[in-house]
Amino acid sequence: MNLSQLTKIELLKKCEELGINKCKTKTKKEIICLIENKINDNDNENDDTQSECSDEQTLEENNNSIDEEINISNIDLSSYKFIDLFCGIGGFHQALKKLGAKCVLACDIDKDCREVYNDNYGIEPVKNVKDIDEKNMEDFDILCAGFPCQAFSNGGKKKCFEDERGLLFDEIVRIAKVKKPKFMFLENVKHILKVSNGEVIEYIKSKIANLGYKLQLFQISPHNYGIPQQRERVYFVCIRNDIYNGKEVKLPIYKGKLEFNKFLDKKEEINDKYFVKGDVLEVLEAWDEMIKNFETDEKISPTIMINDAYRTYTKEEFDNFPDWKKEYMTKNKPLLEKYKTEFSEWYNKHDEILQKREIYGKLEWQTGPIKHQDSIFNHFIQIRQSGIRVKKGQYFPTLVAISQIPIYGKEKRYITPRECARLQSFPDTFKLSKDDKKSYKQLGNSVNVDNVYTVITSTLNNYL
Repeated sequence: MNLSQLTKIELLKKCEELGINKCKTKTKKEIICLIENKINDNDNENDDTQSECSDEQTLEENNNSIDEEINISNIDLSSYKFIDLFCGIGGFHQALKKLGAKCVLACDIDKDCREVYNDNYGIEPVKNVKDIDEKNMEDFDILCAGFPCQAFSNGGKKKCFEDERGLLFDEIVRIAKVKKPKFMFLENVKHILKVSNGEVIEYIKSKIANLGYKLQLFQISPHNYGIPQQRERVYFVCIRNDIYNGKEVKLPIYKGKLEFNKFLDKKEEINDKYFVKGDVLEVLEAWDEMIKNFETDEKISPTIMINDAYRTYTKEEFDNFPDWKKEYMTKNKPLLEKYKTEFSEWYNKHDEILQKREIYGKLEWQTGPIKHQDSIFNHFIQIRQSGIRVKKGQYFPTLVAISQIPIYGKEKRYITPRECARLQSFPDTFKLSKDDKKSYKQLGNSVNVDNVYTVITSTLNNYL
């Protein structure tokens, strides 16, 4: 569908069908971006599940993997200097520090991140990348940047180049154009590959090429390398043309196991504040009662919208619902009819808590068919704007900067900041913020240290 050919009235109707609100006052261009973002969200609603089935395929399609481990014995960066742009709490810094490189400049707009960075590395980051004078800064060999992803991510609004943060990539270009580092290692969310119909990634590729760098892209996740967190990210490996030796960078294939438990704190040592209580615990226990009514192998997706099932709508009201809502309500009917008595008795018992918040009445079951003696507490749970999402307990859901802290169902608790840090491959000696809320945000925004280390060592193995 070519959205640009539609009139604004037609676009607004499309917004209504997709459940997009508050768009009448926006420009046509802004409306198109909203629609594209919503379509992308729908396409990627089950991304985590899909990528579980395609981990090896992702590596093979890139034709950039090798079976053996990278030999890092010859990689000594003690003479190398690097700068850490959009540094956050220093994921890139951690990886390069292991190799002996020295950080000569860092920057981040977030005051709390700057405090944590200084606390751990003794470096006070520059507040604003735009304040860096590229003509009067120390020379360096490596530029690192996990440049802001909110303009491109599912968690944000994906406004692309309309969002100032989407243009901060140009600050990297500005500095690299003058300083010409040997290598640049950049990171972003995987959706950057397709937002704005691919215009963003093509813009980035052309800028990197014009700077005089050979570019390779890698899409990997911590769970590809033994870390039980699903977090698909794109890494940009940029090698200056005059030192490029024609060798493609190849990433190793991890053949070990996912050691899930080593990332967990001991339950008996966890502060009581992390355990689920109140309304959240009540509604989860209510849904768990209903889960136990389903037969083994029962399929209960898509989202069960139980409150709508017990509301009476006229045909006109139903017809005016957006298409996605009509589709869900229609697909819910066979399940509701099959378990009519069970649902009725259960809803009469728990209607108060299920109606207390609209999201409490929505269950997104993303673990496959019901298993023998299944329970909502066998899995990971996130309380999201779209409802209660239940995901397989094989590994942790993607850590995000917004308030969707995963609940570890087996222990009926939120995962702790220290557990989040381990999932991002920060050592236990790393000093976190004393404010949990800030730590969750910072770790949700961070690069994964081990993934960064793998990409960097795989690259430098060709050159050192």
